Amino acid sequence: MTDSTPDITPEPEERRPEAAAAVSRRRLLGAVGAGAAVAGAAVGVGGTVLARGGSSGSGGNGSGGAAKSQIVAFRAGHQAGIATPSQDRLCFATFDVTPGVTRADLAELLKTWTAAAEAMTLGKPVPGDVGDLNAPPDDTGEAVGLAPGNLTITIGYGPSLFDGRFGLAARRPSALKTLPHLPKDNLDPENSGGDLCVQACADDPQVAFHAIRNLRRLAFGTLAPRWMELGFGRTSSTTPQQATPRNLLGFKDGTRNIDATDAALMGQHVWIGEEEPQRWARGGSYLVSRKIQMRMEQWDRDRLGDQQDVFGRFKSSGAPLTGKAEYDTPDFHAKSGGQYVIPADAHIRLAAHENNNGLRILRRGYSYTDGIDPETGDLLGGLFFVAFMKSPDQFSTLQRILGQHDALNEYIQHIGSGVFVTPPGLAAGQDWSTQLFG
Repeated sequence: MTDSTPDITPEPEERRPEAAAAVSRRRLLGAVGAGAAVAGAAVGVGGTVLARGGSSGSGGNGSGGAAKSQIVAFRAGHQAGIATPSQDRLCFATFDVTPGVTRADLAELLKTWTAAAEAMTLGKPVPGDVGDLNAPPDDTGEAVGLAPGNLTITIGYGPSLFDGRFGLAARRPSALKTLPHLPKDNLDPENSGGDLCVQACADDPQVAFHAIRNLRRLAFGTLAPRWMELGFGRTSSTTPQQATPRNLLGFKDGTRNIDATDAALMGQHVWIGEEEPQRWARGGSYLVSRKIQMRMEQWDRDRLGDQQDVFGRFKSSGAPLTGKAEYDTPDFHAKSGGQYVIPADAHIRLAAHENNNGLRILRRGYSYTDGIDPETGDLLGGLFFVAFMKSPDQFSTLQRILGQHDALNEYIQHIGSGVFVTPPGLAAGQDWSTQLFG
């Protein structure tokens, strides 16, 4: 989806309860937990990260000046990676809790994850007992020497986590539920759902992948990967200072996205507020992910005029068909020869907040590719749609309209889906375990 405001699943031992990997899990968690203070030392009064660069001590990444300008605060009122200016690369992964794991096990992992995530966003290696030759390395090492790359790590919890396994049913946010079946859905269960999700965004793809890889490594014996997606190019802008990118269909994507620097708009449409009975979730948001496959070969054979009618924009400039510049406000009433200039089924018309009772969501999607279809030879890829909102109902309402009437449906297919609550940011001394479990 464009202007819309609308697995790898390894099967080794760690997916089974009797996993041998669980044997070393305690040692890993203990080592990393002992290093939590290292990450904590970089946090100032009020939880604000002191951007000291990534070059201090052994294993620091990047030069001091470059590193300081590429650090996004890990601790704040809201999690980073939502209102943060969209980075160029994404690594998104979901996990399921391994059978037999206890509440204490999950709490221990979330505490460990907090320390590791905070260190990595500072451009530092995962903390632990450096140099212990009798244990696996505490950090996989592929990000050593790289600048932090504006890395953000955002965690979310799926509806399934709030069942009876961990005593969380009473803490389930009121709007957190699996999305209903929506028009044109053709969802693959292996690319949908999950107990937890982690979104790692950075301007360096290796930095983003390194974050997910190390969190996954720390989770051996506790979490099993469900599915993962790599995004190689952002498809939306979250601040006016960012140029609008193009999607794989060649059109500017997300021109009318919410300005994440507008506190009033974010409060109205994105951040969970006082309406939520679960106080711990206030200041957070809901994340909806959709894997949208594009029929690029079919699209590439379509005439330019029809492509522009599908979107309601000029392909070259990004301007609405009723305007001359990208940011011109579309005129949905304009007609020529008795027909709407912006067609009735154009994507821009159906997604516009003016035509949806003011409904808006914050988009942070990325392009992806899955290689080539071995049977047809067609390129496989499309949009990994990620959006944040005050309630998942905002997305469902919009998608019902788009799924039924959007001309773009001829060229796209929704094949994966997920919904997660992303809690607010962490205060000083707080970790994801104490935040979730109270």
